[in-house]
Formats: sequence, structure tokens, C-alpha cells
Amino acid sequence: MAELYMARTCKWGVLRVVGGDVWNHSGDVLITPANNRLSGREGLDAQIHAKAGQELTDVTRNICLDMRKINAPPCAVTKNVVTEPFNLASNFKHIIHVVGPDCRRPNQDEARRTLLPETYSNLFATLAELDVRSVVSPPLSMGIFAYPHREGARLTLEIILGLLDGEEDPGFNDYTIVVKERNFISNMRTVYRETEDQLPGIDTTSA
Repeated sequence: MAELYMARTCKWGVLRVVGGDVWNHSGDVLITPANNRLSGREGLDAQIHAKAGQELTDVTRNICLDMRKINAPPCAVTKNVVTEPFNLASNFKHIIHVVGPDCRRPNQDEARRTLLPETYSNLFATLAELDVRSVVSPPLSMGIFAYPHREGARLTLEIILGLLDGEEDPGFNDYTIVVKERNFISNMRTVYRETEDQLPGIDTTSA
């Protein structure tokens, strides 16, 4: 059973942070941290492509080719693309390929505090269109895209909890962040401990 690092229950649902591999969990949607070429060749995105199978890679390659015909990026930063889950269909109904800010690129690193919230906002809009209830996701941009972990952990918690405790029902009621990177886990625990009384919702980690 995956280790539970934190759980927080809000007006419209619960946010959990757990350990393990994203593909070993289940939900309506699996989020993969894609690059703007949708190539599926880096980090966790490459692992998810490998698990989902060649059909997924073929689909994203065709999207890339179609967008190149009109001189557009396959998926610009902050945007997302929805595909079938293919070999992961027993666990998920959809895969959403989300392009968060890549902090290895100076211009995106400089704008990261704007780009990450925009990335989540666009993701939430897509989730509403799909009418799904449960989401399994890594923390966006915190892997090979090198977003600073302390800042990123705080912003991620604020964004998701803010939506789950907002005035309007976001549609989904179960958001699970799956993490393996020990440094990010450590930073998120520290941020949570330091800001728990300021965050929306109620701690239900031990419930």
C-alpha cells in the first residue's frame, strides 16, 4: 500500500499526497508531465509512455506532425492535450499531457510563478470539460523541469486546495499527487507543517 504523506479535506473534495508510481494508482484521469513536443522521451513522461504502449506514442507523434503543418507547437507551455490511456485503460479513462514551465529554460524560469498557476488553471478547465471525478498526477514541473521544490510545493498546495475549497464545485472531488522524489517529499512536508494553519480545508492525514 502506498505511503500517505498528507491528506486534506476541503468543501468540494480531498487532496492526497502519496508515494509510489502513478500508473499503480487508479482514477478517471492520469496526468503526465509532457514537453511541448509531446515526445514522451524524458523522465516520468517517458515511463508513462512506456507503460501505455506504442499506440500512445503514435498518437502524440501524429498530433505533433499535424501541428507542425500549421507552424504551431504541438502543445505550448501551460496547455494540455487529452488522449486515450491505451495499455493503462484498466486504471484510467484518460491521459492528459500537461506542459508545465520548464525551469531549465531561462525565460520560463523567470515567469514560473505565473506559468505554473496558468498550467493548473488550464488543466482544471479540461477536467471540467471531461466531467471526471478523480485525478492522479505527479506534482507538475517538479521533476526534470527543475521547478524549485520548496516554492513549487507551496504553490501546488495553494492552487489545488484553493480550488477544492472555492466558491464553485470544480467537478472533481479526489486529487491524488503521487511522488517519488525524496527531496520534493521533504520540502512538501516542511511547507505543509509551516503553513498548515493557513491552508484551506482540514487535515485528515490520520483519519
